[in-house]
Amino acid sequence: MTEHGGHDEGHDERRRRGQGELESQVLAALRGAPGPVNAGWVRERLGGTLAYTTVMTILTRLQAKNAVTRERSGRSFEWRAASDGAGLAALRMRRVLDAEADRQAVLARFVTALSYDDERLLRDLLHATEDEAKD
Repeated sequence: MTEHGGHDEGHDERRRRGQGELESQVLAALRGAPGPVNAGWVRERLGGTLAYTTVMTILTRLQAKNAVTRERSGRSFEWRAASDGAGLAALRMRRVLDAEADRQAVLARFVTALSYDDERLLRDLLHATEDEAKD
């Protein structure tokens, strides 16, 4: 809040960003990094407006999702992207699927909701995977 009782619009804007958006921004920063980097480096690449603890929380969540890796560097850690944006989306999809009791029903509903082009793409990817397994 400002001293006049109103809300600081910049603060509200930061609060409105979803966890998924911040995770994507952190991953994008890490993919553009020259190598493993610390959380301060990531924070600066995101504009320096997020709290250091927020950046650490996002990095830790991404590590739990296997989207980033970390290695000890002195008393802190250096972080590296282990997955791109598509990989992070695939991890999210896998977690949703793993949380459901009836996997077949979930997959069937997913496939029937795909557009024709997406269904064709999925079929092509599945056939390519089968071909690779045969080699």
